[in-house]
Amino acid sequence: MRYLIAMWDGGGTVPPMLGVARRLVERGHRVEVLGDDTLAAGVDAVGARFARWQTAPNRASTAREDDLFKDWECRTPIGQFRRVRDRMVTGAADRYAHDVTAALEAQPAEAVLADGALLGALVGAQAAGVRHAVLVPNIDVRPAPDRPPLGLGLAPAHGPLGRARDTLSARLFSRLWNGGLPDLNRARARRSLPPLTDVWQQWDAADRVFVMTATAFDHPSRRRANVVYTGPVLDDIPLDGDPPTQLPEGEGPLVVVGLSSTWMRQEDLLRRIIAALDTLRGLGVRGLVTTGPAIDPRSVPSTPSVRVVQRAAHHDLFPEAAAVITHAGHGTLIKAMAAGTPAVCIPLGRDQRDNAGIAARAGAAIVLRPSADPRKIASAVRALLSDDRYRSAAANLSTQIRTELDQHRLEHELDLLADDLRFKPDGSDVTG
Repeated sequence: MRYLIAMWDGGGTVPPMLGVARRLVERGHRVEVLGDDTLAAGVDAVGARFARWQTAPNRASTAREDDLFKDWECRTPIGQFRRVRDRMVTGAADRYAHDVTAALEAQPAEAVLADGALLGALVGAQAAGVRHAVLVPNIDVRPAPDRPPLGLGLAPAHGPLGRARDTLSARLFSRLWNGGLPDLNRARARRSLPPLTDVWQQWDAADRVFVMTATAFDHPSRRRANVVYTGPVLDDIPLDGDPPTQLPEGEGPLVVVGLSSTWMRQEDLLRRIIAALDTLRGLGVRGLVTTGPAIDPRSVPSTPSVRVVQRAAHHDLFPEAAAVITHAGHGTLIKAMAAGTPAVCIPLGRDQRDNAGIAARAGAAIVLRPSADPRKIASAVRALLSDDRYRSAAANLSTQIRTELDQHRLEHELDLLADDLRFKPDGSDVTG
């Protein structure tokens, strides 16, 4: 089988997408990944073939100036939303569709797997008549009247007022998304596809929508038949060739810090976190801070009890940690919860309030504002370390996540997709 995976450098979305590619390669499939230049090394590390976006937005480096959205320039959340929509999700749909079509013409594939944000890539697959699936490497982002609105961190509805809230918010968010409907329909019209009345109907045209998180870590909508929750993909970005991470000396509790791998003005917050952990050194607390590619570790210096590095394998570190401090990006937080490690969540934007709210309502996290001072951060860490209820709640959530992972639902669904494609409708073999 030949697969084409269409993805973009979304920071925390990259490891699970590459994890899917790795699983397909390990099953003997041939995989080509169409993506940003920044993804080339990771694609090579999982054994897939890399191809770059030709006309679609293509991130040349992890430098701040090459960020696609630069959403820190926006003054309001609505402004950030429109920038994401207009620069990628719908505004660049025609260019993504063009590149997917060109890739399929150059190297035919039996199936396309596309990041759910790349609606244009799905248009290209649909127009080519190729079976395709949506990959959602976080919680479900599609507005629905039976779930809380995305981005606000709200709890599930209880009673008629809550249900009315969700119904109205779904209409509002759908209207915002559909501001990009003309761009999406132009991309479809150029490929002789009928117009849509809602941008998310593009997902409905896919054979499957794989939501790559645990059902216990989302509020699944009951309204879509092609949606499958596969459990999270806990892979880290391949670190082949990197030296082992050196932890701060000592035997005291380890606190691992991981904020966004993209730039979200987090330098000052990192300094406050380091100061907070440094005040806990009398309790033996050791800190390991990972800055990600967007931040130079030299801008947030280490202390005797807190080591700062650019990257480390969170999947390996979190089981050894007593606590995690995170911006509550899905990739980082779901790894902490899967490891049974409680977290201090400091959401900076995007879907992070929702992720933090889910973990906090489970009793496995404490949520702070981005403006929290070192005293408040230290107090939250101290609470996680001293109150066994947080670790017990995290262990309970871990059990639920691990139970789903043990079912190997993603691998099973990928195999089903391969089985569905094994023979053409006329009976001829397509697996050669």
